[in-house]
Amino acid sequence: MNTTTISKEDILSAFQFRHATKEFDPGKKLSQEEIEFILETAHLSPSSFGFEPWHFIVVQDKELREMLKPVAWGAPVKLDTASHFVLGLSMKAPMTKWDAPYIDHMMKEVKQFPDDVVEVYSKFYREFQERDFALDTDKKLFDWASKQTYIALGNMMTSAALMGIDSCPIEGFHQEKVEQLLAEKFDVDTSKYGLSYMVAFGHRKAAPAHPKSRREFKDIVSWK
Repeated sequence: MNTTTISKEDILSAFQFRHATKEFDPGKKLSQEEIEFILETAHLSPSSFGFEPWHFIVVQDKELREMLKPVAWGAPVKLDTASHFVLGLSMKAPMTKWDAPYIDHMMKEVKQFPDDVVEVYSKFYREFQERDFALDTDKKLFDWASKQTYIALGNMMTSAALMGIDSCPIEGFHQEKVEQLLAEKFDVDTSKYGLSYMVAFGHRKAAPAHPKSRREFKDIVSWK
């Protein structure tokens, strides 16, 4: 297998380039190849136990974007100007609980585990939920799934930045109202999926108003 080595300088340059773009240039659109590449990095992202508890909706329909505005206070300008607008959905308890049919499907059909491995893997997964992390409520299970979906978000934004493409993650929405809209207009089964975040992609309209600011490296890392 051949892998391409990217220099440390180029990687850090992409991280310096990336910022939460507030307004995009509506005249600059991503190609289908570019957005599919970004989404493929989500597809290939790691997840706990490898169960991929996510789904991504790319919202390009103008009417649907308009419908999102009243329930997503952090998104209107991005909805108007972003080349592509993605909803990051995470699975709820009926999909992620240790004995859920989806989990059985992942082990048997997707991972193609033999029966003895399924038995052992299922036991570990049950103990992880019930003993190690006490994932004993629907809310806890959804929050755990969201953690996995955020890994995919980070990978999408990083891969976009490496191509010189801007992004903005968005949590500024009313969760209950937006999920009602997803059920009514986006054909989402909200008993199985909930919205974790929105993310916009495109090209910035203007340079950031302020330089990137972070705490000192020594303040966030300790060595023992």
